Amino acid sequence: MNLFTNYLAQVLPAAGAGMGRVATLTVLVALLTWVNLVGVRQATWTVNAFTIAKLLPLVLLVLLGASQISSETMASQTVAVPDWTQAILLLVFAYGGFEAPLIPASEAKDPRRDTAFALLVGTAVIATVYVLVQLVVVGLVPAVAGEKAPVAAAYGVLAGRAGVAFASLAAMVSVYGWATGTVLQSPRVLFSMAERQELPGLFGRVHARFHTPHVAILAFSLIGWGLAVSGTFESNATLSAIVRLITYGLTCAALPVFRRRLAEPPGFRLPAAGVIAPLGLAFGLWLLYDRGRRAFVGSQSDLLQVQMLIGLIVLGAVLFYAARGRAKR
Repeated sequence: MNLFTNYLAQVLPAAGAGMGRVATLTVLVALLTWVNLVGVRQATWTVNAFTIAKLLPLVLLVLLGASQISSETMASQTVAVPDWTQAILLLVFAYGGFEAPLIPASEAKDPRRDTAFALLVGTAVIATVYVLVQLVVVGLVPAVAGEKAPVAAAYGVLAGRAGVAFASLAAMVSVYGWATGTVLQSPRVLFSMAERQELPGLFGRVHARFHTPHVAILAFSLIGWGLAVSGTFESNATLSAIVRLITYGLTCAALPVFRRRLAEPPGFRLPAAGVIAPLGLAFGLWLLYDRGRRAFVGSQSDLLQVQMLIGLIVLGAVLFYAARGRAKR
């Protein structure tokens, strides 16, 4: 959502600061919450439409810009990264979310057959698009590291002010489609945990008319709105990446346990999991340790991220034990 306001500010400066930014974020979150409240089918159609709409401008940028990449411009790109693990964390955020389709998979037609193939192909497509767009942007825009809206800046080189407006609109479509998918998927984690008595039963309620987990959706949207209003894209992306590292690390640790416990064969079996899972866990632990160490000797924003993460874990633990205690009673 912060990225959305950054691009909107390219054509409507009032939306990028002060109360204009807060109002913009409020309207955006309210709209995507409503779409997801009225039904999973409507939300799925919306996500599919946004996916097509956001890929086309990126493909067009690659096609138009590939022949105009300048070696001089590319050679001028110098970026000082005193905290290079921060760059890795942002990459974790950029590639994170590939697993999100697993969350509403129970509402898909044949997830056991389709999911592994879809995840692998989807990740390959994303990686290819990222690499090509990155190559064009750094080859067209001098000192692009200082740009808040780099895709818009690249289109500006190609087509002037009209290109900036077009790219800003395309980026806003992309971001909003991503956010719509997030609100489709993530609240169902809260719903599932409530069903398993790991969160209070309130989060497991289903709307009588729309048959969606409305309390979980509203709670997720409200928390997301609060993080968007109070933070920046970089701070929220870093916090998200840290949470993802914890989730991915726990998944790597759980894989060998599940293989020992489960009698039913999996729909997809990862080759060399005995090597890959420990490496993934070690990588996550290293990044988390390095980030935590730097936070206590770094900036105030780094320390705030650690404090927010601890606060969220404590809140989750309180809700978990409250739900467990109620279930036992």
